[in-house]
Amino acid sequence: MITTANTAPTVENGATVFIPLNKLKKHPKNARKTPHSEASIEAKAASIAAKGILQNLVVEPELDARGEPTGFYLVSIGEGRRQAQMLRVKRKEIKKTEPIRCVIDMANDAAEISLDENVTRENLHPADEFERFRELSEDRGWGAEEIAARFGVTAHVVKQRMRLGAVSPKLLQVYRDGELTLDQLMAFAITDDHARQEHVYENLSYNRDPSNIRRDLTKMNVASTDRCAIFVGAQAYTEAGGNIIRDLFTEDRGGFYEDPALLGRLAIEKLERIAAEVREAEGWKWTAAYLDFPHAHGMRRVYPHSVELSEASAADYDAVQDELERLTAEWEDADIDLPLEVDARFAELEAEIERIDAMRHAYDPDEIARGGVFVVVAHNGEARIERGFIRAEDEAPEPEAAEDGETVIEGVRVNSDGEIIGGDEQDGEGGDVSASEPEPEEEAGDDGKPLSDSLIRDLTAHRTLGLRLALGEQPDMALIAVIHTLAAQTFYRGGSEAHCLEIRPTSNYLAAHADGIEDTAAAKMLADRHAGWAADMPRDVVDLWGFTAGLDHASLMALLAHCASLTVNAVKLPWESNKRRAHETADKLATAVTLDMTAHWTPTVRSYFGRVTKAHILAAVREALGNEAAERIADKKKVEMAEAAEQLLAGIGWLPPVLRTERPAWLAEQQSDAFATAAAETAPEAQIDDHFAVAAE
Repeated sequence: MITTANTAPTVENGATVFIPLNKLKKHPKNARKTPHSEASIEAKAASIAAKGILQNLVVEPELDARGEPTGFYLVSIGEGRRQAQMLRVKRKEIKKTEPIRCVIDMANDAAEISLDENVTRENLHPADEFERFRELSEDRGWGAEEIAARFGVTAHVVKQRMRLGAVSPKLLQVYRDGELTLDQLMAFAITDDHARQEHVYENLSYNRDPSNIRRDLTKMNVASTDRCAIFVGAQAYTEAGGNIIRDLFTEDRGGFYEDPALLGRLAIEKLERIAAEVREAEGWKWTAAYLDFPHAHGMRRVYPHSVELSEASAADYDAVQDELERLTAEWEDADIDLPLEVDARFAELEAEIERIDAMRHAYDPDEIARGGVFVVVAHNGEARIERGFIRAEDEAPEPEAAEDGETVIEGVRVNSDGEIIGGDEQDGEGGDVSASEPEPEEEAGDDGKPLSDSLIRDLTAHRTLGLRLALGEQPDMALIAVIHTLAAQTFYRGGSEAHCLEIRPTSNYLAAHADGIEDTAAAKMLADRHAGWAADMPRDVVDLWGFTAGLDHASLMALLAHCASLTVNAVKLPWESNKRRAHETADKLATAVTLDMTAHWTPTVRSYFGRVTKAHILAAVREALGNEAAERIADKKKVEMAEAAEQLLAGIGWLPPVLRTERPAWLAEQQSDAFATAAAETAPEAQIDDHFAVAAE
């Protein structure tokens, strides 16, 4: 029989009664001295709100000092449920007099039954819990938010449990049997492909680290940080039917694209659209779209040349420049932020100047008519457009040598002054003038006999000796000759035949040694510098000598430095043990040019930490930040440790020893111990020292 404690004349042991919530108190003999967590009370409150109290509270009447009932009841079992209801009162979901169903127990010791409730029970196995959450979603159609509200947990927790419940039943049983840890099960949950999960499990090595499991499960997928994934975008990929795998248990940085073929197709289609726009707008003969730049294309490349601005464009440039200078003078001393309209105008003027400046260099129309463009995906996920490639079949025919200083171009004879001989000139009756009066035959005798090959060799050998002697006495002219030789082979097709110094520059193909290196900022700077020189070069190599000889000293040295820089090779290969002295020289060159690799390279998971051992990672952190920082990440797994190291060392300028540059002796002599202090950071010497990454001593 169920009664209400307020109306019952006597309360019998074992009776089920409804007691107002505000008449219930925590029993002083309750075994739980450590209070329930806030999360636990929240979960109980949500469960009671959705389903009611499923288990009665066990109480006994409170007695005063004389043994008389006080009208209150002490909760022996169910204190957590009582607190959950009190939380609901605080939230005004129920009244404080809400009747609570309780069982009266005056026979058992309150301390014992409170302990018994918490000891003689077994929690649901996590695998069973995971499966039940999944079933709630599948059988009742509830979403994560609704389930979360009914169990007092976050929607993210519900999603995690449902994802774990969706792991292959075979692997869940392995987990129940204790042969998989929860961390390993979470790693398998990165995909819902049961066959894939089971295949990876069956082929696991002795190393069952969760990071290895995730790697094996996703090695056929594409990370969202991949350049193609960035280029296509998650929205376009999913709209095309692609699925993105999300890891609910680790930071996945956007997940993994499950269908690489679809992603590649979408990337190519987008590249082709961009290529078509470039071709239509600029008039190139062809365009080609590739995911990766086709370095083995075997084509000659041409660059834009300097052109004069039209009078209208030059006038526009001067007008824009004048307005920009006026605005700059007007606002340069202002102590306030620029008004939005002024800031916008600055941006417009700078963009217009940049647009007109771009018109100062243009490709030859003939080169555009014969050349093409590659459109590829750059390392940062943007489209990279490379112009000016000439296929072999589209090359202009080389002039054929003819007698008397004449050349033959496509069957037409041209004299040394560029005038056409024959073919176009006709007499009054349409006859060929050259054919009307045949040249007289050469008179018999030896007057027209050419010199013998042996004599020519003899004479030119003497001339070569004279040139060597003379050039060795004229350093300035020797510099011009060397630079001409290098530039001819660096910038021109067939340039190796357009000089007389036997100097052969070679350039090691760095992309064969470091994947993606040609897409880095440093490579872009080098390519831009090369393109700048190429744009200034005369179009014909025969005019290169005059161009080189006409350069001022500073420009001449800059051209020499650029050509020489392309021949540098400091790549260390394991089978080239005989190049030790060459590498030592590379170290000396780095010191001489004060090379600062922190400007060109940053230690990341991809570039360094993901490719070295945990010991190397800890050594790097310890060297850069000290023992305490290294100890904080020492217990992490390899992947987590690498990611943590990337974050810790970001922006501090740490470099692995192979990339460090030794201080020049002159700089080391100028520096003092005070150099390392914060005050010295503003000194000129400190600014110079910032260019060097030196191991802490």
